[in-house]
Amino acid sequence: MIDDIVKVLISEQQLQQKVKELAKAITNDYQGKNLMLICVLKGGVMFATDLMKNITIPVKIDFMAISSYGMSTTTSGVVRILKDLEAEVAGKDLLIVEDIVDSGLTLKYLKEMLLSRKPNSLKVCTILDKPEGRQVEVKADYVGFNIPDKFVVGYGLDYAEKYRNLPFIGILKPEIYKNA
Repeated sequence: MIDDIVKVLISEQQLQQKVKELAKAITNDYQGKNLMLICVLKGGVMFATDLMKNITIPVKIDFMAISSYGMSTTTSGVVRILKDLEAEVAGKDLLIVEDIVDSGLTLKYLKEMLLSRKPNSLKVCTILDKPEGRQVEVKADYVGFNIPDKFVVGYGLDYAEKYRNLPFIGILKPEIYKNA
């Protein structure tokens, strides 16, 4: 797997430091609130668990699986819910936890859907933001790293269900996904 990586973009140490910074900000901002993390599967699971471990106020978590990529490296533009939330979110302070905000299509759809369920508040936390990839205007409230328009894997992010277990964020060699 390591041989498929052009370059380590963000090290494991950089990721863990940034997670602690984000968790501290979230802890401060949500004092006395009814915080629920909405982890977007599968890519967000590593980030969400690390983030949750570092938040020092009571917090709940639920999971959604949403897809707009399938087995491709670019969005199809069609967002599908593969797994919906189990918990009721009305009146709760929701924080969507994403691995990456790229085209913005999935996040825009998710925000609209969750807002229709009447939460008290709704914000977004992402470990990676790729503004060059935007197709619709969306912004995350908490951002770990802005990254260039490269195809990245690791720390939960995948290509064809591979590379999620890498402890860092790396740029995947183009020949890996262009020959598929």
